[in-house]
Amino acid sequence: MVLPDILCPNLDVVFCGTAAGDQSAVRQAYYAGPGNQFYSTLHLCGLTSRRLYPEEFTELPKFRIGLTDLAKLTHGMDHKLKRGDFDVTGLKEKILHYEPKIVCFNGKKAAAIYLQRSATGKVNYGLQSQMIGRSKLFVAPSTSGAARGSWDINVWHALRKQLL
Repeated sequence: MVLPDILCPNLDVVFCGTAAGDQSAVRQAYYAGPGNQFYSTLHLCGLTSRRLYPEEFTELPKFRIGLTDLAKLTHGMDHKLKRGDFDVTGLKEKILHYEPKIVCFNGKKAAAIYLQRSATGKVNYGLQSQMIGRSKLFVAPSTSGAARGSWDINVWHALRKQLL
């Protein structure tokens, strides 16, 4: 396992990415790449009371936030990952066990894999019609610096509104 899951009962939201990036694997911290705006976005949207740093990811349950990835045994950029790296069934089992209010895919790629869509273009941002048990599914633009072209913080604000 590259990074441990941060999962427990009574979470408002669990963020799910495709896999840990290379910098996250080296630093042993989620969303640790130099251009990643995950933690600043959480703070700007009011999901955390202060801006956390990647090495503080274990503090997220205090804010009712959890973390996981579809690929737990490898790391790297999405285009380098193979279909067999992703454990969709494992994610579903974890979510059914912990029952967060919302599972938010951090980027369309993770959502497309979970939802079995042939391309990211077949995934819309926002609340999805599918659920995992009682957990709603939401898709937000990736916070990765590599995905800056599709960035829209308004979708992240919409996620916050879903949690109110």
